[in-house]
Amino acid sequence: MTGWFITMDGPDGSGKSTQIQLLQQALQNQGYEVIVTREPGGTAIGEQIRSIILDVNNIEMHGMTEAILYAAARAQHVKELIEPALREGKVVLCDRFLDASIAYQGVARGLGVDTIEGINAYATGGLEPDITFFIDINPMVGLQRKKDQEELDRLEKETLDFHQKVYEGYIALWEKYPSRIQRVFGEHSIEEIHNQIIKIVEEKIKN
Repeated sequence: MTGWFITMDGPDGSGKSTQIQLLQQALQNQGYEVIVTREPGGTAIGEQIRSIILDVNNIEMHGMTEAILYAAARAQHVKELIEPALREGKVVLCDRFLDASIAYQGVARGLGVDTIEGINAYATGGLEPDITFFIDINPMVGLQRKKDQEELDRLEKETLDFHQKVYEGYIALWEKYPSRIQRVFGEHSIEEIHNQIIKIVEEKIKN
């Protein structure tokens, strides 16, 4: 039996974490065994790499260093946590995955989509999500939400121009992979977004 790999992605402040919690609860209520994880992170090694990537003091970090660190954390994540859980038939809900690296490092950092996909071919071993939700929100709205909630990390502190490029990267991914990437609008109510997400998940799992 193989499980389901569902990722939640989008600009900073799009409400991914809230929607993951709601989806987790809904699927558990239906009897699924659900694992919630995040990128970068998800494992002890991945969380240590996360702290390096997002540290506001690491302003000298080159874009390529950043991209390789994300891929390193992802390699550990896939091998240690995601693949074993899927083999056991569990549902894995992940806050960000490869699409984030393509949008942030490939597009916004200007490293190129092909470069990021090449690096991550080794990290993921070809693993792709069954469903990716792209929570579409205006980058300015998302960043303001973040500022209102908590201290910003190194990437969140980037310029609005950077975050606009990230957003454009997500739009391009959604256009490229319309069957995998489901676009939902992040400025709707939390309940409306959740209802849309659970409907899509239930339809995909049933089919």
